[in-house]
Amino acid sequence: MLQRLVNLVRGSVCLEVGGAFPERFLNLCAQRGILFWNVEWLEATRLRLMVTRRGCRQAMALGDRVLCTVTQEGRQGVPYFLARFRRRYAFLVGLTLSVLAVSILSSFILTIKVKGNVTVSSAEILTELRRQGLSIGSFGPGLDERTIGNKVLLQLPELSWMSINLYGTRAEVLVREAVQAPQVVDDKQTGSIVATASGIVTKIDALSGDALVKAGDTVVAGDVLISGTVRLDSPPYSENPYIGSYQVRAAGTVYARTWRTLTAVIPLEATVKAYTGEEACRWTLSVLGQEFDFSRKGGISFDRYDKIRDTWTLTIPGGREMPLALNRETCRAYELERTPIDRTAAEALLQEELLAQLETLTGEGEIVSADCSAAEVDGMLQVTLRAECREEIGRFVPDAITQENEANP
Repeated sequence: MLQRLVNLVRGSVCLEVGGAFPERFLNLCAQRGILFWNVEWLEATRLRLMVTRRGCRQAMALGDRVLCTVTQEGRQGVPYFLARFRRRYAFLVGLTLSVLAVSILSSFILTIKVKGNVTVSSAEILTELRRQGLSIGSFGPGLDERTIGNKVLLQLPELSWMSINLYGTRAEVLVREAVQAPQVVDDKQTGSIVATASGIVTKIDALSGDALVKAGDTVVAGDVLISGTVRLDSPPYSENPYIGSYQVRAAGTVYARTWRTLTAVIPLEATVKAYTGEEACRWTLSVLGQEFDFSRKGGISFDRYDKIRDTWTLTIPGGREMPLALNRETCRAYELERTPIDRTAAEALLQEELLAQLETLTGEGEIVSADCSAAEVDGMLQVTLRAECREEIGRFVPDAITQENEANP
């Protein structure tokens, strides 16, 4: 099989030899080092054999020396196939350009695939890679993958590791996202737990510090719930009931019933776009990340317009997209007009925003009840949310001494 492939590449010729002593022709070919094979005796004075393209002319010249007639019966192989197109210049130019295109394009990056990311988007990673020199159309042999990866890691602290692997025209980017370190509590920082909202205390768990309130007490935002100042009581039967105090970092949870009122407004009239029907199109061709404008149109004459971009990318069988795309940008002119809004839709939108804001404020708390009301005030639609919640209202606040020490280390 391998020998047949070699003969196909270098070319071979079928010769027919006729004369009184054809065997002498074979002996001379062997003496001169002319390769031949597939010898077939047709008659006692006539045979057929195969020789290489290079040895064909020399073999035919040996026929006269042994009084034999040597004729060509056929030729086969790549050299003879290409020789058929030696006068078809368009084919030769196309073949040459194709070979050059394959040789040149195989050195450029045509596709980039990002793997391993979950919270960091692929678009963000590709944008940073483009800033550091790796993008569609980059010259592969001129890239320093390790340096590019290190620079990207410096710009994206959300990533802890990156590896860039080049496979011909394809670049594979493997990333690992950084694991956020847990928040460390500074035990040397003293302070108290204060209320973030007003309400009625339903439960208090003091892990350190002195609890100043109990279940059923009413508190106001800013009140101290668990004090970081721990009072030292004297032993029983002591004349001085108080012997001093010391500072700690107060810790614990305080749950309470709270009542919150949130308000949001929106104008009753909105500015909207009214399209005039005028349009302008611009065609571009993207090759290896570079855009070429062949529409030859000047700037857009509209004062206000929307730009819509349609892209048709060349996709080869298998779903792989190539860095060759046709783009059409359509600019649609519009004018601004004032129009009344849909009050029902606007009220529902504000209610959703207020509920989302309330959930953010209460955190893991429970919303017991919520009631919304709407009214028109000075050309604005005002929506008010009143809610009863059960939530954790304690927040640690450093004491004045700790804050002073942090300000003057």
